Amino acid sequence: MKSLVLAEKPSVGKEIARVLGCKESHKSYIEGNQYIVTWAFGHLVELAEPEDYHPKYKTWNLEDLPILPDQMRLKVMKETKSQFHAIAQLAKRSDINKLIIATDAGREGELVARWTMEMIHWQKPYLRLWISSQTDQAIRDGFAHLKPGKSYDSLYHSAQCRAEADWLIGLNVTRALTSKYNAQLAAGRVQTPTLSMMIQREREIRSFKPIPYWVIRANFGAFMGTWFSGSNTRIMDEEQANHILQKVNGKVGKVKRIVKQTKTESHPLAYDLNELQRDANKKFGFPAKKTLTVLQRLYESHKLVTYPRTDSRYLTTDMVPTFKGRLKNIAIGPYAEWVHSIMRQELSVSKRVVDNTKVTDHHAIIPTEQPPRLDRLHADERKLYDLIVRRFISLFYPPYHYDIIRADVEIAQEMFQAEGRVVKEWGWKTLYRGESTMDFEEDNDRVQTLPLLQQDQKLDTNKVEILNKLTEPPKRYTEADLLSQMEKKNLGTVATRADIIEKLLHTETIERQGKLLYPTQKGNQLIELVAEVLRSPELTAKWEEELEQIAQGKGDPHVFISQIRNQTKELVKEIITSETIYKPHNVTGSKCPECGEFLRETKGKKGKVLACPNQDCKYRRSAENQLLNKRCPQCHKKMELRTGKAGKYAHCRPCNVIEMLDNDRPGKGSKRNDRQLMQKYKQSESLSSSLGDALKAALEQQTKD
Repeated sequence: MKSLVLAEKPSVGKEIARVLGCKESHKSYIEGNQYIVTWAFGHLVELAEPEDYHPKYKTWNLEDLPILPDQMRLKVMKETKSQFHAIAQLAKRSDINKLIIATDAGREGELVARWTMEMIHWQKPYLRLWISSQTDQAIRDGFAHLKPGKSYDSLYHSAQCRAEADWLIGLNVTRALTSKYNAQLAAGRVQTPTLSMMIQREREIRSFKPIPYWVIRANFGAFMGTWFSGSNTRIMDEEQANHILQKVNGKVGKVKRIVKQTKTESHPLAYDLNELQRDANKKFGFPAKKTLTVLQRLYESHKLVTYPRTDSRYLTTDMVPTFKGRLKNIAIGPYAEWVHSIMRQELSVSKRVVDNTKVTDHHAIIPTEQPPRLDRLHADERKLYDLIVRRFISLFYPPYHYDIIRADVEIAQEMFQAEGRVVKEWGWKTLYRGESTMDFEEDNDRVQTLPLLQQDQKLDTNKVEILNKLTEPPKRYTEADLLSQMEKKNLGTVATRADIIEKLLHTETIERQGKLLYPTQKGNQLIELVAEVLRSPELTAKWEEELEQIAQGKGDPHVFISQIRNQTKELVKEIITSETIYKPHNVTGSKCPECGEFLRETKGKKGKVLACPNQDCKYRRSAENQLLNKRCPQCHKKMELRTGKAGKYAHCRPCNVIEMLDNDRPGKGSKRNDRQLMQKYKQSESLSSSLGDALKAALEQQTKD
C-alpha cells in the first residue's frame, strides 16, 4: 500500500518527492514505491460566493443584506480545478491507504489541506508532516516522526473560523457600503481598524500646532554642552533664553560634577517574521509583502532559512546540537571571521536564546544546515539572508559594553550638561560596525567623545549659541512602524499583516509616498461610513485572541462564529440607517458611453482606469484611451482611441469592432483611403454631376488638410 502526500505548492511537492525517492513523474503527481506526492497551488478550495447560494445575490442590493448562510459551503476554485480533480482521482485509488498532510506547517496550510480533504470526501486515516525547514534532512526526519492528523484539529478550527469571520464581516460590510453609496468601498475585520489607526495619526499630525522653544549650546573646544535646569533642556521663553546667553557668553566654565555609568546591552533575539519585515523596511525600504516573498524563496527554493511565517523569536533545546553545524556552514565570505571568533571556544547558549516555553508552532527564523551558495542569490535575497545570518551569529556573541560619562559644567551660575559614550567592548555589535543601520540610532550628543576631565577644572567657553526649534508632530507611519503598531494592538497575524497593508493600498484607502504611508481622501471618508465598533483595534484584537485560544484547544469555535454573525447584523444595520454622505473623490468629467454615468478614475494593474460606478453597467477602459467622434458601425456608440503595434486604431469594446486610423489624424480615414475614394467617385457615372462635383471638391479639400 502507498501513502498519498499532499504538499501546498508544486516546488515543495517535487522536493519532497525527490527526497522520498519518487521518480515516476506525471502532470499532477510524482509516484514512487511507497509514496505518491501531489500538490495544491495554494488553495484549491474556497468558501462559496453569495451567488452560489442564490442567483439573486449576483446583483448587490441593500435589501438582501446581511447574507448569513445557515451552513457555510465550500467550492472548488476555477483556476485550479484540474489539479483538484487529479487529487480526487488519486484519492480513489485502492492502493492508497492513508494521506500525509505536507502543506505549510501553520494555520493557513492546515486549512488548504482540510478543505481539500472535505471536498474529496477523504475517509481514510491521515497523518501530519510538521517541519520548520525544507532541507533534505529535515524532510527525512519529519517523515520518520509523522504526527497524528487529529492533533491539529484545533488549528484547523481556528483557521476555518478566521476564514468564515472574514467572509461574513468583510463581504456583508463591503456590499452594504458599495450598494448604499454606489462606490467601490471595501471594509474588513482587520483592515478597517488598521486604516482607522493611520487616520487617527494623520489627524494628530494635521491638528498639531508647533510650539517654539530654544536650546542653548556651549562649545568647550573638545566637546559640546547643553544648558539644563532639572531634567529640562528646553527654554519656552525667548527673552529668558537671550538673558541666559548674555549672562554666560565669554565666561569661563567650571566642571562641577563627573558621573560615569557602565552600561550593558545584550544582543537582540533571533528574528520572527514581523521583526524581519520591520528591519528590511528600515534598511532596504522593502514593503512587508516583498520581504515575505523573498523570504519564501530563501525557504523553499534555496532551503537556506527556516519556516518564515513564525511569531516566535526563540529556539528550542533540541536545536542546540545543530548550532555548530549551522555556524560552520555559514563561515564563508564576510561571515567567516565572525564565526571563527566564536568557534574557538564553547558556544555560549543562554536561556535568553533557547526557551521551549516561548515557542508555539515554529521557532525563530535562522539559517538552515544547508551550505549557502551566495553567488546564486539575487540581490534582494542576498540582503535578506545577510540580515538573518548576522542576527543568528550575534546570538553567540557577548554583550555590548560601554560607559556613559556625564559632565556638568557651571558658567555664571547656569548649568550645562555634556554626555559622551566610550565603548569598552563591542561584543555582538562587532557584526554591525561601520554600517549605517537601525542598530545605531543614537543621539549625536551621546556619541561624542569627552576628554579626561577633573573636578573643578576650568574650561574656556569658545562659543555659546541659541538654537531656535519647534516641537514636532507625531511621525507618519512607515511600513515598519505600522507593522509594530499592528503587532502591539494584536491586529492580524505575522502571516497576514503584509496582505492587509497591500489590500489597503490596492483599494486606494492609503497610498505609499517614498517610505511613508498616507491615508487617502477615500480612506478618510470610508472610516466615517463604518461603525465605530469595526474601527476599534480592541474588538479585532479580542477576536484574534479568541482565534488563538481556539487554535490551542481552549476556545469554542461555535461561540466565536455566533458572535461574528450577530456583529455582522449590527454592522450592516448601522450602514443602512446611517445618514452620513459619501462624496466620491475620483469622479471625472467623462461620461460612460453606455449608461451616461460620470466615470471614476481608479488604479488598475496596467495603470489608471476609468470605470463606470453603475454596478449593472460595469463599463471600464484605460484612462489613456480617449473617446472619438467616430461611431461604431454596429451599435453606433462612440469608439475608443487605442494604440497597438500597427499604430492607432478605433475600437468599440462592446462589439469588438476595430478600424485602423491614420496615426497623424486620429478619428479620420487615411489620406490613401481618401484618394482612393475620390478616384472611385470620379469614375462613377451613377451620381449627378452636381453631387459628384461637390463630393470631389470636399474630398480634394480633405486631402489637402
